[in-house]
Amino acid sequence: MSCGAGELAGLVDVPRLEAWIGERLPGAGSPLEVRRITSGASNEIFELRRAGHCFILRRPARVPQVPPENMLREFRVLSALEGTPVPHPKPLLACDDPAVIGTFFYVMERIEGFTPRLPLPPPFDRDPAARHGLGTALVEALAALASVDWRAAGLEGLGRPAGYLERQVDRWLGQLERYRTRELPGLELVAGWLREARPKMGEPGLLHGDFQLANAMFHHGAPARLAALVDFEQSTIGDPLVDLGWLLALWDEPGEEPIRGAGNARVNQQAGFPTRAELALRYAAASGRSLAELGWYEVLALFKLACVLEGAYARHARGQSGSPRHAGLAQMVPALLASAARLVKAGGRPR
Repeated sequence: MSCGAGELAGLVDVPRLEAWIGERLPGAGSPLEVRRITSGASNEIFELRRAGHCFILRRPARVPQVPPENMLREFRVLSALEGTPVPHPKPLLACDDPAVIGTFFYVMERIEGFTPRLPLPPPFDRDPAARHGLGTALVEALAALASVDWRAAGLEGLGRPAGYLERQVDRWLGQLERYRTRELPGLELVAGWLREARPKMGEPGLLHGDFQLANAMFHHGAPARLAALVDFEQSTIGDPLVDLGWLLALWDEPGEEPIRGAGNARVNQQAGFPTRAELALRYAAASGRSLAELGWYEVLALFKLACVLEGAYARHARGQSGSPRHAGLAQMVPALLASAARLVKAGGRPR
């Protein structure tokens, strides 16, 4: 059965949605069941069921953090990935009529699988070799994503690859200044180094924008097989090494203090997951791209994440959020900048 009216109020009008879907999806004539799966900062996700068929609906959050048009952007990227080696949910329907549920949305296939988090499902909970496969499958998919012929796939205009790296520091500093409430030690040091040491950008490619284990789904059972990359809301055309830098900067190894600060250990710190060096080598072999300046991309990732998360902390500091997670950013954001500053001074992390 569908969620209660209160839970769906202002998010999904089931009768209107049912009428709009009509015969566009299998099961026409049978009741549509709607279940809310997750509620995130930028998106709401719902499971749709009809006559034994199951689909996923994504729409912006109740209070949008990004333009509703981003839904159509995500749908465009998923459509462009059709016929490529990149595992992804099959896009089914997109709606640009706010009269249906109050905003833009799209519907995609439901992926059967799991996202790696603790506790891991069997056999990954006890088999280090199986865990190793999760990491290698993930980075191979990243290389495949960077190799997509985005022009042939119809993604011209998705982003502005010219000057992409040159814009990064000012973009994130500009965003930070809109809500900054405190001094952040190390910010100027890191920003200055990123400007001075900026590498020359290679061949533009398709970026995911938030590439990490949390945005990947794997099939159940060993060996590790990637079922889909998900959450393409920050996707663009730019330097694909930005995705790799993001993945590796946040990839803590066993025995290391988490780069996000104490108490923020990640699933990939379990024994068996590949090291950063292994992931980098696998990516280089699969993509053919030079990783000579990889340290720069890792520092950029930490700098960007600090700037973004400071927005959530600022809401907490102003009394606009009671989330304990946002309160914890009081320590995490400075920890990220401190980690970035250490990488700058050390010339990157050992590999």
